[in-house]
Amino acid sequence: MPLLFSYGTLQLESVQLATFGRLLTGEPDELVGYERSVVRIDDEDVVAASGSAEHPIVRRNGRTDSRVKGTVFELTDAELAAADRYETDAYRRVAAPLASGRKAWVYVDGDYEAR
Repeated sequence: MPLLFSYGTLQLESVQLATFGRLLTGEPDELVGYERSVVRIDDEDVVAASGSAEHPIVRRNGRTDSRVKGTVFELTDAELAAADRYETDAYRRVAAPLASGRKAWVYVDGDYEAR
């Protein structure tokens, strides 16, 4: 089963219920080599589920001392596809290293990562 690291709204119960139809169980972890920022979301469904138009987003900086705290979840393939549908075009899903040594999918700044 795929691992998904969340540092933002996918940790919220309301978003998990709206996106996956269940509450997820996860473990704390940290994303290595990224820094956190904020993006404005215009998608009404996403804003309704999360309760906010301001969402966290991460950008890779490559520094091993940079860490973003969050939660790593184990999902089914269908749930990962549902997470892809939830995330807006501002995000791009990439595989990234975690402080625990695991590698997980994470949604990063799609514009910044494409540079």
